[in-house]
Amino acid sequence: METEKFYKQHAGKAVVTDERFKLIMAIALDPTADYKNGVIRCITSRSGEIGIKGNLDRSVLHFVKKNQAGIFEIGEQMYIKNGKDIIDNLLKNGGDFIGLEDPDIWIDEKTGRKHLYFTIPIIFLDDHEKNQIYLGHAVGKDLNSLEMTEPVLSPVNGEGAKEVSIAPVNKNGFRFNLVESKNCIGKTSYSVVKIAVAEDMGKSWKYGETVFHPKEQKIPWIGGHASPGPLLPKDFIDVGEGKMLGIMNGREANKKVGNEIIYGIFSVGLFIYDYENGKIDWVSPEPLIRDSEARTITFASQFVPTENGKGILYAHVDDSFVRAYTLEADKIRILLP
Repeated sequence: METEKFYKQHAGKAVVTDERFKLIMAIALDPTADYKNGVIRCITSRSGEIGIKGNLDRSVLHFVKKNQAGIFEIGEQMYIKNGKDIIDNLLKNGGDFIGLEDPDIWIDEKTGRKHLYFTIPIIFLDDHEKNQIYLGHAVGKDLNSLEMTEPVLSPVNGEGAKEVSIAPVNKNGFRFNLVESKNCIGKTSYSVVKIAVAEDMGKSWKYGETVFHPKEQKIPWIGGHASPGPLLPKDFIDVGEGKMLGIMNGREANKKVGNEIIYGIFSVGLFIYDYENGKIDWVSPEPLIRDSEARTITFASQFVPTENGKGILYAHVDDSFVRAYTLEADKIRILLP
């Protein structure tokens, strides 16, 4: 199926880079600022090659702000109060902290306080099986006054959490959020989607069931790695009571070429999520978006509703730059079951 007719790829890049950073990814925008301000992950150094196992990025989080031309510009580095103390404590058993990653912004409608979630990766360069991936958290009255708390999710049996997708409160008063985690079958590692049960968005969450495993589902475009993206608001597309349409990032299964592990193509697809019961009802059999310039990665991180029935999806391409795509609800509905 020609998926290009279901979205419009914007020309150029959505974020201006400068002499500080040539490589950027993972934009997150503040809905209370009309999505004109936010946070982005900036790569300070890269070793290895994108698409081949062993690549390592070091990064920092910076503010972004939309200019008059509608393009985002990178501002100052984000400093989070208490961050060093929290991370130093996580490093007490060793490892190398390579910088905060994968920001997501959530606003508490009752208090107006802003919550930022992010990946805290602690890497063991001599043995990556010992790596520890935490889902970190900070909260404050605005993005400039955030204070880091203990991570909401810590690694268990080598399986951590990252790339959170925030679900609505269900009828029982808590949230079945979604996270990317890891599962190994033999020597093969998969990225899977797990439930993260949140009774309090600022305190410790609990791991739930794995709700999507690439090995079990056998959908080729997402046969190796799965990562939940943003859930789309019901006023964009309503897929039924207690359910939401979401963006799923998926990667084809790894391939071994000689002594190297070559990652498959990462694409953007769709899924229907039953947030009342914590179940994924459907994942698109084909991807929705593969950027025209992508060699290996198109990975979505932020959806912004615009006019009625339309919205803009932001994704990073080859972990290098951010692109915008216009989605139209009427066209997307054709793809749904």
